[in-house]
Amino acid sequence: MRAILLAAGMGTRLRPLTNDTPKALVKVSGQPMLERQIIFLKEKGIEDIIVLTGYLHEKFEYLKDKYSVKLIHNHKYDVYNNIYTMYLVKEYLSDSYVIEGDVFLNNNFIDSQIKRSSYFCARKRGFKDEWMIKFDENKKIHGIEVGSRDDEYILCGVSYWSREDGEFIAKKLQEAIEHRDFKNLYWDNIVKENLSNVNVFLREINSDDSYEIDSLEDLAAVEKELSQK
Repeated sequence: MRAILLAAGMGTRLRPLTNDTPKALVKVSGQPMLERQIIFLKEKGIEDIIVLTGYLHEKFEYLKDKYSVKLIHNHKYDVYNNIYTMYLVKEYLSDSYVIEGDVFLNNNFIDSQIKRSSYFCARKRGFKDEWMIKFDENKKIHGIEVGSRDDEYILCGVSYWSREDGEFIAKKLQEAIEHRDFKNLYWDNIVKENLSNVNVFLREINSDDSYEIDSLEDLAAVEKELSQK
């Protein structure tokens, strides 16, 4: 089992913090988000960790010595969405976690014994234009739509992919890069298009287990919430 951490983005909505710091290394409660992810993964025995870099990629170099992670640079980070980032590591997707670099993991819900492909999702309130999931009585996901309804389960930027599903999605990523106009696609679009061909399930987490830090407003709100706990 391994983990792929997507940290190539520019984080323009977090400026000026991201003028000289990559988005994934912005501190929440005094700790860079990406470092907290790495620590949590290692706590659960996951040592094979790949960090995808882009913007200010040189700022991640210290992680190699500190945590023995592997760095892969996406030199087209400012051209395409994260579908191209995932394409660069498609051969690693089988039996792997995928974690977005701008996710602050408040609690360690990583499961090293997980077997089936899963999106970790929480019910959230007050969100706008997030990816909401649809699932059956067995929690198998059969649909994903973008919306703003309260108390829906939304993607939280953490997923796990089985060997079989990882290999399938890797092939679809290859096809998209080679034969489609993919500039505005996210890698989750490929999953969304192929839900009938994979077996991916809802893994429920608590609403305060993770937070997406996409803007200065998000950061301020999360820091305030955490200070009150």
